[in-house]
Amino acid sequence: MTDQTDVIYKTDALIAEDIDAYLEQHQHKTMLRFITCGSVDDGKSTLIGRLLYDSKMIFEDQLAALEADSKKVGTQGAEIDFALLVDGLAAEREQGITIDVAYRFFGTEKRKFIVADTPGHEQYTRNMVTGASTADLAVILIDARKGVLTQTRRHSYLAHLIGIRHIVLAVNKMDLVGYDQATFDAIVTDYAAFARSIGIESFVPMPISGFKGDNITGPSANTPWYTGPSLIQHLESVEVDTTIEQARPLRMPVQWVNRPNLDFRGFSGLIASGTVRPGDAVRVLPSGKTSTVTRIVTLEGDLEQAVAGQSVTLCFADEIDCSRGDVIAAADAPPEAADQFETTLVWMADDAMVPGRAYWLKLATQTVSATVQAPKYTVNVNTMEHLACKTLDLNAIGVAELITDRPIVFEAYADSRTLGGFILIDKITNATVAAGMLHFSLRRAQNVHWQALDVSRQAHAALKNQKPAVLWFTGLSGSGKSTIANLVEKKLHALGKHTFLLDGDNVRHGLNKDLGFTETDRIENIRRVGEVAKLMTDAGLIVLTAFISPFRAEREMVRSLLPDSEFIEVFVDTPLEEAERRDVKGLYKKARGGTLKNFTGIDSPYEAPENPEIRIDTLSEKPEDAAERIVERVIGAWMPTI
Repeated sequence: MTDQTDVIYKTDALIAEDIDAYLEQHQHKTMLRFITCGSVDDGKSTLIGRLLYDSKMIFEDQLAALEADSKKVGTQGAEIDFALLVDGLAAEREQGITIDVAYRFFGTEKRKFIVADTPGHEQYTRNMVTGASTADLAVILIDARKGVLTQTRRHSYLAHLIGIRHIVLAVNKMDLVGYDQATFDAIVTDYAAFARSIGIESFVPMPISGFKGDNITGPSANTPWYTGPSLIQHLESVEVDTTIEQARPLRMPVQWVNRPNLDFRGFSGLIASGTVRPGDAVRVLPSGKTSTVTRIVTLEGDLEQAVAGQSVTLCFADEIDCSRGDVIAAADAPPEAADQFETTLVWMADDAMVPGRAYWLKLATQTVSATVQAPKYTVNVNTMEHLACKTLDLNAIGVAELITDRPIVFEAYADSRTLGGFILIDKITNATVAAGMLHFSLRRAQNVHWQALDVSRQAHAALKNQKPAVLWFTGLSGSGKSTIANLVEKKLHALGKHTFLLDGDNVRHGLNKDLGFTETDRIENIRRVGEVAKLMTDAGLIVLTAFISPFRAEREMVRSLLPDSEFIEVFVDTPLEEAERRDVKGLYKKARGGTLKNFTGIDSPYEAPENPEIRIDTLSEKPEDAAERIVERVIGAWMPTI
C-alpha cells in the first residue's frame, strides 16, 4: 500500500466516523493557489487530470454536499467519481485548444488548492496573466521532445513579473523520450540560463509524465536517477508565508461605506496588508485625514484584532470623510499618492495601444481616467532585449509612462500586488485592454502644486451673467460644423453672451501646428483643445468648438474634464456621400486619389455620437434654422442667467 493510498483510507474513515471533525480539519488547512502554464500541447490539462485522479482529491462542492447530508454519508458515500473530471479534460483536449482559464478547487490531507489551467496559445496570453495575478506558484510545463520554447519564456517572464516566486519546471512527456536523464538535464540547463537572465533566483525541476503518472503523486520507478519530490509532495510542502503581509503597515482599500442607520457608520473592505486593533491611529488617503479605530465589526461579532486577508468593517472615533476608493492606512506609515508613474504594461487587446488615449484605470477599489504615453520600449521575451516602439500590440510587454486625471493611492507592485497592480479598460467597449504594474511615481509631478485663486470660475461667470459651457460640434469634414458654429456664436454674441469659437483649422495654425493626422496626433489635438476649452470655461466663457473629433473616447475625455451639464455635444449629422459631394476644400478627392492619408471617412474611421445632446440633420435642416434651434435650446435648457 502506498503512502497516498493510506492517506485516502484514513480520510475515508474519518469522513465515515465523524464528518463534522473532518470538515473542521479541512476548514483550517492552508490554501495554495497555483497555475499551470507553458506552450501549446505541453500537457497542462492532462497533468491536472492525472494529478486529481491519482491523488483522489476531494472537491470543495462535494464537501458542501457531504456537510448537508452528513448523517447519511458512509465510506461508500465518500467515494468520488473522477471519471467525469477526466472525461471533461479529455473533451477539452479533443477540441485542440484551451481558450479560457479553467479553475479547479480541491484539497488533500495537508492542504487546499485552487489551480488555474491557463491556455498556451500566444493570442491568449491575456488569460494566462489573469490566472497568474492571484497565484502563489507556477507550474511551467515543457514538452521533453521540444525543450524551451518562446511561450515557455513568455510565461516564465510574466510569472516572474507578476510576482510569483515559487516556480516548478515540470519537464513533461518523459515517457516519450524513454525517461532519458540527459534530455532532462539539457532542458534544465537551458532553462536555468534563461531564468537567471530575467531574475528568477530558483526553481524546482522535475521529470514527469502527466499521461503515465510518473512523479505526480509519488516517486517513479522509471526515473531512479531523480531523487527530488513528486509534484503533489512539493505542492503540499512549499511555504507560502502569509506573515509577510501581516508584518507590513496597514492597508485597506475601502469597498463601501456601511451606514444602516444614523447610529452606525463603518468602512468595509479587505485588509491587503498589516494588522489593525481598536485604538490604532489610522490615516485615510488621499485626503490625509486621521482618526482612531473604535471597532472592528464582522458578521460573527466584533474582533480584537484583524489581519491581512480578512474582510472587516472599521469604525472611527471621528466623522471624517471616507468613501469607496479611499485607502485606510497606518497613520505613521501611509502609502504615496501621485498622478504620474512609470509602469510595465501587458497589452491584451487586439487593437494596438493608442498613446494619449484616455482609458479607465482600476487599481484596488479606485477608478480614474488615465492616459498612456508612447512606450519607452518593449521587451523581446526570447532575448530580453529592450526594443524601440511607438505602440504596444496584442501580447506585447512594454514600459511606458502613465498619467491619471487625479492622484491615486499606490505602492510599487514589488511591494504590494493590491496597490501596485491595475487594469486598463476601454471607455467605449468596457473591454479590459491591459494589465499593468506600477514601478514608481514620477517625482516631477510633486514639484507642481495647484495655486488657489481668489477669483473663482463662479465669480467669472457671475460677472458675465451666464453659465459657462462647451458646445462641442462634431461631424465629418464638410458636414457644416464650422458654418453652424459660426452662426451660433453670432446669435449668442447678439444676445450679449461672452463666447469664443475654437475652429479645427485655425487651431492647427498655432497651438497644434506640430501635430499631423495620425490617430495618435488626432488624440493629442483633441486633448489640447479640451484643456484650452476647460480653461476658457473657468474664465466664465461659452466655448464653441468645431472639430471632426472622430473618436468617442476623446470626446468623452473632454466631457470628463467639465462639470456635469457643461459639455454639450452637437452632432452635425451628414452622410459621407453628401459630405464627399460637397467637398468644399477638395480633401475627399485627394484622399480618394491616395495623396491625403488618414482622412476621416476614407481610410480613418469616424465614430458617430450615440447619445448627443443635440443632433443636426443637415439634409433636412438649413444651417440658419439649425443655429436658431441650438441657441433656443441652449439658452432655455442649459444656460440660465446667474
